[in-house]
Amino acid sequence: MVYAGTSGWAYTSWKPGFYPSKLGAANFLNYYATRLNSVEVNHTFTTFPSEEVLRRWMEATPTDFKFAIKAHYTITHAKRLRKVAKATKEFLASIRPLRNVNKLGPVLFQLPPNFKCDPRVLRAFLAGLAGRGRAAMEFRHVSWFNDEVYEALRQANVALCLAESEKIETPDVSTADFSYFRLRKEKYSPKARKALAERVARLGERGDVFVYFKHGETPEGAKYARSLLKKIKLF
Repeated sequence: MVYAGTSGWAYTSWKPGFYPSKLGAANFLNYYATRLNSVEVNHTFTTFPSEEVLRRWMEATPTDFKFAIKAHYTITHAKRLRKVAKATKEFLASIRPLRNVNKLGPVLFQLPPNFKCDPRVLRAFLAGLAGRGRAAMEFRHVSWFNDEVYEALRQANVALCLAESEKIETPDVSTADFSYFRLRKEKYSPKARKALAERVARLGERGDVFVYFKHGETPEGAKYARSLLKKIKLF
């Protein structure tokens, strides 16, 4: 299965290019889920979601919709993966309602740009994720892009987040039985979008693929995600 969307949905600036002009903000997610089949939630980077918030999200989306969740900064930035067993357990428990109804996609652990490669810390952290659902790691320092790190991710079946921006591009390396893309550029040409669709379709033959475009102040990312799903004939 291929899941595509953006990093967030609550943007009034997407009217009228994506959301209808008269659509109220309370209905954004419901409408979004009629056009796209997944969203990456960055809100959870700073706040543990309440059960009430999760309930509203679940009620607003169809049964096959997936929420990819960005892990709390305490785990990735404050403690930098060290001695985070308790924090990780508590965070994953907070999003368990999504997992209980099969709406939880991968949990994204995004490391800060100044966090350099430390394989020992990574392996210890990955060991604590065993049996807790899908996870993806986004490294933002080039020192992490090496075979030792890739092998540690493969052993844990954790995806190397294929992040793309103007500053850094993750090597095209597969480390799990699913794939996770974060596409951060402001614009993608028709040629680039066609190549992406072909690449995603190939990966989709081997496992689920999750693709998230930058939300931006305009709805371009949502339109790119919609176009991708149409090319793969999911919508």
